[in-house]
Amino acid sequence: MECNAAALQAKREQLLQAGVVMMDPASVYVEEEVTVGAGTLLLPGTILRGRTQIGANCQIGPQVMLTDCTVGEGCTINASQCEDSRIEAGCQIGPYTHIRPHCVVGEGSKIGAFVQLKNCNLGKGTKMAHLTYVGDSDVGEDCNFGCGTVTCNYDGFQKHRTTIGSHVFIGCNTNFVPPVKVEDGAFIAAGTTVTQDVPQDAMVIGRSRQQIKEGWAAENRNKKARG
Repeated sequence: MECNAAALQAKREQLLQAGVVMMDPASVYVEEEVTVGAGTLLLPGTILRGRTQIGANCQIGPQVMLTDCTVGEGCTINASQCEDSRIEAGCQIGPYTHIRPHCVVGEGSKIGAFVQLKNCNLGKGTKMAHLTYVGDSDVGEDCNFGCGTVTCNYDGFQKHRTTIGSHVFIGCNTNFVPPVKVEDGAFIAAGTTVTQDVPQDAMVIGRSRQQIKEGWAAENRNKKARG
């Protein structure tokens, strides 16, 4: 334990001398093969493992664990976990994001609260603000994912890929049932389950038609009161 503590302290001192900033060095854990660029701020609770490489002028933490990840310059990662993936320059990750292995997050993308990525490629400038799962997928540039979007990649036997082009708008509570392909510029209406390929610049909507039964709620309350 004393040997491990001495090695950890030596690694922290090495990074500090190279221009890395730590608000509280004692609260940062960095393994031997990790590299961090000058000007990067490591906040309390940061854990950097394996062969993680972080570019210059990033902000990592608080409460972040990166394992075998490559992070480009100027990224912010807050309260999240990332494994065996590449995050390109200028991305904003977190809080509470989980990036599972074999992901590429394109330059300038924003991946927010309670989003999970797995085995997927995201193009430049794609945004997923919250509550989204994207797995086994290829996504183009400048796409916007609404809250509650899910790629239904597992059919109980096999994993299937979803392919989404660039400049696609995806409304809240959209389900993709792959294998399915959405071409560039498409618009997916909120609440849609996509089961067929979507042509370029098309709008797709797939949800039940709303029904209104006037007075039903009052009648139901009266029945319960008499019951």
